[in-house]
Amino acid sequence: MDWYSIVKLLHILSATLWVGGGFTLIVLATLADRAGNIPGTLQAMRATGELGNRFFAPMSILTLALGLIMCWFWVGFSQLWILIGLAGYATTFCIGMFVFKPTAERMAAMVARDGVTPAALACGQRILRAARFDYAVMLVIITDMVLKPTLHDFAVLAGMVLVLAGGATLALGRPRRLVPNAA
Repeated sequence: MDWYSIVKLLHILSATLWVGGGFTLIVLATLADRAGNIPGTLQAMRATGELGNRFFAPMSILTLALGLIMCWFWVGFSQLWILIGLAGYATTFCIGMFVFKPTAERMAAMVARDGVTPAALACGQRILRAARFDYAVMLVIITDMVLKPTLHDFAVLAGMVLVLAGGATLALGRPRRLVPNAA
């Protein structure tokens, strides 16, 4: 076994944990949201905020670091698929740091201070909408890493653009207005 294979395995494992863990939370939040389960939706949003710094950020940074090591020593940085992957990573990292983290913190503070209010629920909805786009980007990154498109792979690149457009449409769509129970 060579070093490249070991680094690649670790890169794939960390990416799987990062993407899979986040996807699981999105599915839980979406199911709770569609069922009108406000406590379940808030719990998934809280978990997203709590796991952000402890799990998702380290896994994403490890994924990036291992990918950069592979590029530096074996692959290079000039191929289109590498550039798409790096742009995708930068996008998801920014969404995590500038949308998920502050919105989850704001929501948690609102719930702690005032309980479950329409404003706190709106924060949860904002996280869920941003997550839809974030995971469209993740899908593009995964497709990119597996298929390694060049400029000549028009169908693959067009499919990636369609996935991003679909994610943006879901993210920008009008959210349902959740109202806390008056119990």
